[in-house]
Amino acid sequence: MNHALIQGAVEIPYARRTTESTTHWLGQAFEALVQQHGFEASRIDGLGVASFTLRPDRCIDLAWRLGLQLSWFMDDGNGGVSGLNLLQHAIAAIETGQARNIVLLAGDAFQASEFQDLSANYNRTTQTLLRPLGIANPNTLFALLTQRHMAREGLSRSDYGQLVLAQRRHASRNPQAVYRSAMSMDDYLNAAPVADPLVIYDCVPVVAGANAILISHADEVARRAGCVRVRSLQACHNHDGQQGDGLSTGLSRVAGQLFSQAGCNVGDIDLWSVYDDYPVMSLVQLQDLGLIEAGGLQRFLREAVPQDRIAVNTSGGQLSAGQAGTAGGMHGLVEAVRQLGGRCGERQLARARTALVSGYGMVEYRYGMCANATILEGLE
Repeated sequence: MNHALIQGAVEIPYARRTTESTTHWLGQAFEALVQQHGFEASRIDGLGVASFTLRPDRCIDLAWRLGLQLSWFMDDGNGGVSGLNLLQHAIAAIETGQARNIVLLAGDAFQASEFQDLSANYNRTTQTLLRPLGIANPNTLFALLTQRHMAREGLSRSDYGQLVLAQRRHASRNPQAVYRSAMSMDDYLNAAPVADPLVIYDCVPVVAGANAILISHADEVARRAGCVRVRSLQACHNHDGQQGDGLSTGLSRVAGQLFSQAGCNVGDIDLWSVYDDYPVMSLVQLQDLGLIEAGGLQRFLREAVPQDRIAVNTSGGQLSAGQAGTAGGMHGLVEAVRQLGGRCGERQLARARTALVSGYGMVEYRYGMCANATILEGLE
């Protein structure tokens, strides 16, 4: 991975509701990206798109609408791992000469009926096994995982609330976050229940929006300062065949390789952007990646998180910024690229040279099948 550089990333401000199409949102993200970098669209020869609601159009249809002539393209509908999955394949395309400048787009704009249909028909397993039971939605499944995690780790609801409150503090400094208002522990504990022990603040709010990333061959980049290099990227999908307890992900299998390939360790990471559809899964990923040592979760939540000792999901994450469908799989990646490039304004970290971004998702019968992660380095 010596030739591919991430030149930049943008996020179109998310909206709680919209009458605009997914094509509109993705087009806005594309336009904002090329304008931000003064990049001529005619130079783009690769396009990757992650979306649930672009259908019946696909990546090639969007390329036609954008006026692009391509040598490489890719569709991805794999939810929380889609952003890193596209990144993995885009890097390979650049390294092997299949393309020189690739734009990755992710976004969705759900109408109420579309989201309900996606939840009830997410895959064949959901259609045939979960929907008849009345639990064809992730809230119920992750409520069960949270109960199990809570019992195993000896946690209380307020422990999970610490992570939610920390992300809301970050969101208050992010003008693009949909939910920025102050939240107290009482607000969290007394919020409307969804599925015991989850309340509304534990569940990602569905919004509309889109994200975009520009990746180029190093020879195409005139000024490398502010660019980002991928130091490592690892993935492990279907790591346990849905036979485990759901409290570990494929990241547990590849964390060692991830850090070894990057030539660094946990202490070298300045920013952690983990996929946060539910607080429990953010914590599970941080445990799998080695940030939280065995037996140290209570201390992490009761000391490190309230005192903001660790930079986790500095955008506010999806829990406060919102989840625009598959854009959720690119949201953390965009935040990391912007932090490493020094483009985050009031919430900019004083030190941001390395970042770890993880993806998780694609729920089968019980929990997510897919997990991936990358370690990024900002260039000066």
